[in-house]
Formats: sequence, C-alpha cells, structure tokens
Amino acid sequence: MMVLSIKNMVCHRCILAVVEILQRLQIDYQAVRMGEVELSTVLSPKKKELLVQELHEIGFEIIDDRKGQIIQKIKNELIQVVQTNEQLPKIHLSKFLPTVLYYEYNYLSGLFSEIVGMTIERFFIAQKIEKVKELLVYDQLSLSEIAWKLGYSSVAHLSNQFKKMTGLAPSHFKKIGTARRQALDEI
Repeated sequence: MMVLSIKNMVCHRCILAVVEILQRLQIDYQAVRMGEVELSTVLSPKKKELLVQELHEIGFEIIDDRKGQIIQKIKNELIQVVQTNEQLPKIHLSKFLPTVLYYEYNYLSGLFSEIVGMTIERFFIAQKIEKVKELLVYDQLSLSEIAWKLGYSSVAHLSNQFKKMTGLAPSHFKKIGTARRQALDEI
C-alpha cells in the first residue's frame, strides 16, 4: 500500500476528479480523501509520471516531502471543519489539530507559519471568511444566522473580522457578489 499527499485537493469535486484520473489510468486505489490518495500497490515510475502529468493538468501536484504533507493535512482538516459542519463547533486549534495529526501544536504552528507565511489561526479565519462570502452570495441566511452558523460570538465580531480580512463590510460585499471570492486552494 502507498499513500500520496496531493496539494490543492480541497473539495469533494477534487476527489471526484482524482478518482476519474485513477480509473482512467487503471491505478488501483483503496481510498481517496481530501488531499490524500491511498493506493493498493506501489506505482511503477511510468505510471507515477502519467499520474503526475494528469494531476498537474487539473492543478494538483503530489507532495513528496514530509513537511509539505503535514501542511497539506493541516489545511485539509481546517477546510473540512469549516465546509462540512452545519454549525461550526467552538474549536480550539491548539487542542484539535494535535488530536487529528498526532504532533504537538507548537511544532505544527511553527512549521505552518514558516512554510505558508501565515499563522494557522489566520488561515482558519480566512477559511471562515470565505464561507461567509459564499453564504452571503447565496443570500439565504441573514448575517446573524451566518454568525451563529460559523461560531462567531456576535454579528459585530463577524463584521469586524470580515472587514479586517477583505477591506469591505459584509453588506457591501453582498452587493458586489462573487467577484471578490477566492478559491479555497488559493488561500
């Protein structure tokens, strides 16, 4: 068995795209998760080269170094928390990440800051703000419902954080729509 970490694989459509590539190349796999593919066997150099090319064509790349894999796992866990919870639980990153990644938080935090150039907390906030943008564009929830859904203590707290990250008030963003949204893998 062989596990590959894949950069920029951050949503369920990404998983479907990777599965389609694996099937087309006739590569046996056990599981495909966000940021990760568990293969049934070790790939020949030729098959791996084909896989790398196919993944590259759709904006993915295989991460071969251990630190890069850890960074991708941190990102995947945080994206999944924000994107898959109906209501975001109160989460303490310093307790959550060590339980799912099995490293001390100080190590994870230092590594993330060093390689990504921002703190884990700022990345998490950026993910939440992108979710706020998405919900504002959908226009199905009020700002107070969005604040509650994403675990903000108040609309004012959400608005302040939104303005700090985007330079816009949520109401102004809602008027201009999708033009200011970022893809999750670009954060």
